[in-house]
Parts: sequence; C-alpha cells; structure tokens
Amino acid sequence: MLVMGIDPGLSRCGYGVVRQKGRATEAVAAGIIRTDKDDPIPRRLYELQNELADLMGTYNPDAMAIEQVLFQVNVRTAMGVGQASGVAMAAAVGAGAEVFEYSPTQIKKAVTGWGGAGKEQMGQMVQTLLRLPKPLKPVDAADAIAVALCHLAHHPAASRIQAAM
Repeated sequence: MLVMGIDPGLSRCGYGVVRQKGRATEAVAAGIIRTDKDDPIPRRLYELQNELADLMGTYNPDAMAIEQVLFQVNVRTAMGVGQASGVAMAAAVGAGAEVFEYSPTQIKKAVTGWGGAGKEQMGQMVQTLLRLPKPLKPVDAADAIAVALCHLAHHPAASRIQAAM
C-alpha cells in the first residue's frame, strides 16, 4: 500500500509518501511545497493544487492521509491551513485516491504511543520507524510522513489486502 501524508499549510505544505509491503514500511519521498506569501491567496491555492496533482500523478498513492485542522490561535493561519487542506483533498479525489483525516492527537498516539508528544519526539520516532540515517528535515515533511504512518497504523486490514493484490 502506498500512502501520501499531508501536513497542510498555505505557505508550507508538507508531504510524505510511504510504502508498506507486508510488515516492511519504507519512505518513498518527503518534502514541502512552498507558496509565496506575497501572492494573492487564489494564486497560491492554484499553485498548491498543481503541485499536489503532480505529486499524485508521480506516486499514484492508494490513499491520502491528512492532518485535520482542529484549532488555531491565529484565525488567518487557520483559514489558510483549511484552504490548503481542501485543495489537498480535492487533488487526491481527482487522482482516484481515498482521503482519510486524522487529528493531531491520533497521529501522535499512532507514531509515539503518546498523544502529547512534541515535534522532536515525533521526528525521532519517524526516523526510527523508517530506519532513516538522520531526522527528516524540514519538520513539515516529517509531520507529513507521521500522518501517513498513522494511516497505516489505523488501517492494517486495508494494508494487508492491498499488499496481497
């Protein structure tokens, strides 16, 4: 099973692709999509949509797992994250992938075993679980990989069926 994880953001949208084959899980790709904060929001959303559509076409994941936007102190930031999240979901559906949303607490519990884990602990666990030589940078990419790993942890039956096909 191939899963793309998304840590949504309008300025920086993290993505990560993981493959699970049997019990083995490997990182396929990780990075961030940046948009220029000086551009109008419609232009930035269009650019994000195109980049995500290209990534979906390149990797052809079975599923997209995305971090839910639950609460932001800054309303403007929350709006941008919500808009980026919607664009990501639309790109996934357009590419034929299923979309799954997970809360930050669900992601932290799935990756570290504790819902209150910090960024550093999450990064270390992503590194350990995928047997990476060093922590993934930037943190948005590591967060996106964590979202994908969360999906694999929550959907083991789907993963086994996909691997058997």
